[in-house]
Amino acid sequence: MTSRERWTVYPLLFLAIGLALRAATIPPADLKVDSLEAGRVVCGEIVVTSDDGTKLVHIGRVKGGGGGRIEISDRTGTEAVAIGTGPEGREGSVEFFDAEGTTTHLFDAKTLEPATP
Repeated sequence: MTSRERWTVYPLLFLAIGLALRAATIPPADLKVDSLEAGRVVCGEIVVTSDDGTKLVHIGRVKGGGGGRIEISDRTGTEAVAIGTGPEGREGSVEFFDAEGTTTHLFDAKTLEPATP
């Protein structure tokens, strides 16, 4: 093999080996596992769904900024309870919804009496 052939073949060989190893070592973007144990998980949101794909629990950020919110739905996917903060401030709130998903009761820092020591 001449020097010129080596300068052509070896870089292509190393490129092919590198691409093969990269594909084998980097997992796909969507990872599906039956069980996961971790000391800490950092993410934008967590969604728990039923077997048919209905969203049962949603933990994430408040729409339009603000803090966090936990939304719990019934088996049909209609919201039942939501706990979170308002988009403008730090006040916490608890919302209860009826069967249609309309807010029936809202308890927040403005509507509750201050706690006594």
